[in-house]
Amino acid sequence: MSLAHPLAASAGASRRAVLLAHAAAAHRSRAVDAARIATPHIRYEAILPEIVMLGGAVLLLAVGALVERQLRARVATFGTLAVSAGALGVSLWQWADVTSHGGFTAVDRAVVVDGFSALVNILVSCAMFLTALVADGYLRRERVEGAELHVLAMVSASGAMIMGSANDLIVIFLGLEILSIALYVLAAFNHRRAASGEAALKYFILGSFSSAVFVYGIALVYGATGTSNLAQIAGFLSTRVLTSDGLLLAGMTLLMVGFAFKVAAVPFHMWTPDVYQGAPSPVTGFMAAVAKAGAFAAFLRVFVSSFETLRADWQPIVYGIAVVTLLLGAGLAVVQRDVKRMLAYSSINHAGFVLLGLQAATAGGVSASLYYLFAYTFMVIGSFAVVTVLGRRGDAAHDIASYRGLARRQPLLALMFAVLLLAQAGAPFTTGLWAKLQVVLASVDHSVPLAVIAMISAAIAAFFYLRVAVLMYTPLPAAGAAPGVETPAEEPVPLGRGVAARALAPTEVAVPAAGAPRARPLWTGDERNAVALDRLNAGLLLDDDPMTLALVGAGDGAAPEDAVGEGALGDGAQAVSPPAGGAGRERVLVGESGPAASLAFDTLAGGREETLDVVNVLATGPARVPPLSAVAIGLCVAVTVVLGFWPGPLTAFAHHATLLFQR
Repeated sequence: MSLAHPLAASAGASRRAVLLAHAAAAHRSRAVDAARIATPHIRYEAILPEIVMLGGAVLLLAVGALVERQLRARVATFGTLAVSAGALGVSLWQWADVTSHGGFTAVDRAVVVDGFSALVNILVSCAMFLTALVADGYLRRERVEGAELHVLAMVSASGAMIMGSANDLIVIFLGLEILSIALYVLAAFNHRRAASGEAALKYFILGSFSSAVFVYGIALVYGATGTSNLAQIAGFLSTRVLTSDGLLLAGMTLLMVGFAFKVAAVPFHMWTPDVYQGAPSPVTGFMAAVAKAGAFAAFLRVFVSSFETLRADWQPIVYGIAVVTLLLGAGLAVVQRDVKRMLAYSSINHAGFVLLGLQAATAGGVSASLYYLFAYTFMVIGSFAVVTVLGRRGDAAHDIASYRGLARRQPLLALMFAVLLLAQAGAPFTTGLWAKLQVVLASVDHSVPLAVIAMISAAIAAFFYLRVAVLMYTPLPAAGAAPGVETPAEEPVPLGRGVAARALAPTEVAVPAAGAPRARPLWTGDERNAVALDRLNAGLLLDDDPMTLALVGAGDGAAPEDAVGEGALGDGAQAVSPPAGGAGRERVLVGESGPAASLAFDTLAGGREETLDVVNVLATGPARVPPLSAVAIGLCVAVTVVLGFWPGPLTAFAHHATLLFQR
C-alpha cells in the first residue's frame, strides 16, 4: 500500500503535465493564428486593367525622377499612350473572357468582373488615350515639361476603373478618392493662372464634404445590413423585411448625395462651372468624361443592383434630381459667354439624361445609360480638344465672340467642332441622337412626363449649341455696318443719282448708307418687325458686343475707335482704355503683330510689375493645331459620325454588357 500511493501520485502529476503542455500548445497556436493576417486569394487578371494603368503611372513617375534631366512632355505622352493602349488591350481581353465564360468575383468578392466593368474599363482607357493626345499640344504650347500631368491623369483613370469594378462600398470609396484627389491637383495644374488655383480649391473643399457624406452613408448602410458587400446587401434586403428602415434609407440618401456631387447633378453642381472654367482645358475634358464614367458606373451598380428592392423609395428622388438637372443645365447654358462654362452647364444637362436610365431601373435603362456615357465621352473630349486649340497660349481665349468667323479662318476645325456640338444637341446621324433616344425610350416605359421634360431640355440645349455653330460660320461684321444686318454680296448697293458704280475690291464689303432703302424678305413684315429682327440678330451674333468690335479692330490692325492709348506693357502689347460702359478695372491689350493681333480683357492685380490674370483673349489669326490634337479630334469625330450612321455595334455592346451585369 505504501508503494502504490507514490506511484499513483506520480501518474497523476504526469497527466497534469501532459494536459498543461497541450493547453500551452493550443494557446500558442491560437496566438499565432490571431497574429497571422488573413489575406484573400487574389486573381490578378481580375484587376489587370487597373494594375496596368496604375503601374504605368508609377513607372513613368519613377523614370521622370531618376533621369538626369526633366522628362520631356513628348516622351511622357508616348509613354502614356502605350500604357493606355495596354490597358485597353487587357480590357478587351477581359470582355472576350467574360462573354465566353461569364463573370466572376475576386479578392474576397470585393471586385466583380463582368460585361459592365469591362465596358467601363474600355471607356476609361479610350478617354485616357485621347486625353494624352490633347494634352501633348497643350503642354508644348505652354512650355511645360515633365510627366506630372500624365501621371496624375493615369492615377485618376485607375480610380474610375476601380469604381466600375467594385463590388463593395469600401472599394467604391477607395476608387472615388483615387479618382478625386488626382483631379484636385490636375485642376490646379496651370500655376500661372489664379483661376486654376481657385478652381482646385473650390473643388477640393466641396469634394471633401461630399466624400465625408459618402462615408457616413456607407456607415449607416453597414449598420442597417451588417455588410458593405453589394451582393450581400442585395441578399439581405431580398430575404428580410425591416421593421424600421430609417437607418437604411438615411444611408442610401447620403450615398446618393455623394454620387450626385461627382456626376454634377443639381443641386450638387455648384462646383462645376468654376472648376471647368479654371482648370486647363485638356483636364476639363478628361474630368467631364472620366469622372462621370466612374461615378455613374458605381451609381448604377449600387442602386440598380443592391437597392433594387427599395426602388419605390429612391426612384422619386432620382426623378426630382433628373428634372432640375435637365432644366437648370440647359437653361443656364443659354446665357453663358465663356465656352467652357457653357460646356460645363451642358455636362450638367447630359448628366440629367443619364439619370433617366437610372430612374428607369431596368436592364434597358442601364443599357441606355452605358450607351450615353460611351457616346458622351468622345463628344466631350473632342469638344474640349477644339477648345484647347482655340484657347491659344495662356488657355484664355474662350469667349464666344472669339469663335465668330472661325470657318473662314480654319474651315476644317470649325467643321469638326460644329459636328461635335450638333452631336451633343442630338442631331441625326450622330451618336448623340441615338444616346438621347435610348434613354428617353427607357424613361417612356415608366414615366412619360419625365421623358417630355427631357425633350424640352434638349430643345433648349439645341439653342446654345446652334448659336456657337452659327457664329463660327458668320463672318465678322464690316466696319460701319448696321448691327444685325448682313448685306449679301450680290445685293446692289443703292447709289445716288449721277454717281457711277465701281467694282469692289475682293477685300471690300458693300455697306448700305444710313437710311438707304434695303431689300427685305417678305416674311419680315413691316419696318417695325424688321428692326426688331435686326436687334435680335445683333444680340445673337454679338454685333454690338465690345469684344466683337474690338475683334474687328484687331483684324484691321488697329485698336477700337474708342480706345485711348495708355502706354506699352511690353511683348509688343499696348494698354488702352476700355470702350464706354466697360468695367473700371478692365484693360484691353492690343498686340502689334498685324492681322494676327490678339486682344485680352485682363484684370490688373495691382502694380505694373504684378502678373496679369487673364480672363479672356480675343484673336483674329488662325490657331495652330498640334498634330496629336488633330488626331484626337479626328478620332472623336469619326466615332461620333460612324457610329451615328451605324449604331448597331455600340448598341449591342451596351446591351450585352447589361446582360452580363452581375447582381
